Amino acid sequence: MKNIAVICGGYSKEYEISVESAHMVCENLDIERFAAYVILITRDDWYYEDSTGTRFSVNKTDFSLTLSGEKIIFHCVFNAIHGTPGEDGKILGYFDMLGIPYTSSNMDVSALTFNKYHCNRFVTTLGVNVANSLSFSSDDSFNVNDIISTLGLPVFVKPCRSGSSVGVSKVTKANELPAAIDEAFSYDDRILIEEMIVGREIDCGLYRSKNKLIVLPLTEIITNNEFFDYEAKYTIGKADEITPPIDLDVDKETDIKAVSALIYNKLGCSGIVRIDYILAENQLYFIEINTVPGLSKASIIPKQAGAMGISISDLFNELVEGLFT
Repeated sequence: MKNIAVICGGYSKEYEISVESAHMVCENLDIERFAAYVILITRDDWYYEDSTGTRFSVNKTDFSLTLSGEKIIFHCVFNAIHGTPGEDGKILGYFDMLGIPYTSSNMDVSALTFNKYHCNRFVTTLGVNVANSLSFSSDDSFNVNDIISTLGLPVFVKPCRSGSSVGVSKVTKANELPAAIDEAFSYDDRILIEEMIVGREIDCGLYRSKNKLIVLPLTEIITNNEFFDYEAKYTIGKADEITPPIDLDVDKETDIKAVSALIYNKLGCSGIVRIDYILAENQLYFIEINTVPGLSKASIIPKQAGAMGISISDLFNELVEGLFT
């Protein structure tokens, strides 16, 4: 029996979604092979909570638990932290030092992909299109008119390091831009301002299993909001997630999957990732990559796996088993 620490929570607005993902993982791991423990990661404590609500703090020296006098050593970690410190790689360096394997991409890959500015620059070296953009640190000065003359309107203003569209604004008028920039800076000290690409939003999920890269069916996002923001992502009825997309040309589907496989392999990803694109009339534009995508019942990856005939239980068990082969 292998002990699995399913880490969740974290320090961002994605805390609750992360907890939902973790419980989804625990409910679907094979109880005959794996003993799963949900480990909550907060700024104040790392802990396991039993069925009575009693909390047991993790020993950070070796990432162990002591329950009823018995020391629990974890054989691997299932990373379900969306945002920092799981998706940006911070906690993964800790597990590397302890020699504990985990289901997500490593520290270096996670740090790169979580930073939209750096990730976009890397992706362009692969010949993949990204939207035209400008980036500013909190110490930089900027001129609204210069930004608009360079990128036009509308634009998207984003923190460079955040997930689930937290801190992201769509700006359609010049007088909205300063407030959107302030909002983005409230989440990160570097921001990205991107031109708006008009097209279909397409998501591609993929993962490696037994040295074979599995590319899941695509999903098209059609939102009822201005864009696929935090509310649209997590509120029932605010967006339609169509898997697979309707009336998507086979050649374009093949191209999206091939580009996704290229990005996954060249970045050196591990575990499940989801890559988001805008498909304009004749061009595909990379938007971002999620190295710890949502895994709750409402999330895209479980729906994509189901459309391929892969149960969510099989998916999670494959990811954990792969760490021991």
